Amino acid sequence: MSTSTAERRFTRGLVEVRKDGGQYRIGGYAAKFNKLSRNLGGFVERIDPAFFAKSEGDGWPEVMARYNHDDNMLLGTSDAGTLALAVDGVGLGYDVDLPASRADVYELVQRGDVRRSSFAFYTFESDWGLTDQDFPVRTLLSGQLVDVAPVNTPAYLDTSTGLRSLAEQAGAELAEVRAAAEAGELARFLKPPATVIDLHPHDERGQGDTHPPLALRQRHAELMRKGRTT
Repeated sequence: MSTSTAERRFTRGLVEVRKDGGQYRIGGYAAKFNKLSRNLGGFVERIDPAFFAKSEGDGWPEVMARYNHDDNMLLGTSDAGTLALAVDGVGLGYDVDLPASRADVYELVQRGDVRRSSFAFYTFESDWGLTDQDFPVRTLLSGQLVDVAPVNTPAYLDTSTGLRSLAEQAGAELAEVRAAAEAGELARFLKPPATVIDLHPHDERGQGDTHPPLALRQRHAELMRKGRTT
């Protein structure tokens, strides 16, 4: 399920300073694989290790590093080579060479004022299921990376895109899914419908079955024969 709306998620890993000679650098993990997120409003998420495969295969085109995702706080870009990105067994790591005009960002990270990372992305494909505790979980399967960001003011997590993907998967109305999320009832869209077996079949007239099973009819006939011979 492809989306045209960018989403943002935050990572628990810390941002680090990495001074290299006279160059100020910062970096860390912008995303971690197969880690359940916090409750995003009735569901949690995890990132599949293949989620960034297309962006990586394309050479990370036009990916930016921005402080707090602010368009006016550009730190580096993949195209210029001032932003390096790499995927390993843990997640998506980034390393950015800061311009001299952003030395304050380096200092904020060094002092611990800026401690978290974030990434923005478009989703190409996601899937929904349930955790072992029957809590709804969305798995991000493939997408496109937009930017990475050291952050100290996490923005509101808009989960409408995720809920829209669940509505499409379940064949339900988005408004219905949103209402279920607010009520903590998203799991009902993910559980298979119960199978109902009618133990009392009816004929076309709405009456009970007028034809007992063959075994009962044979037993009845046997008793009748015995009654006639005694």
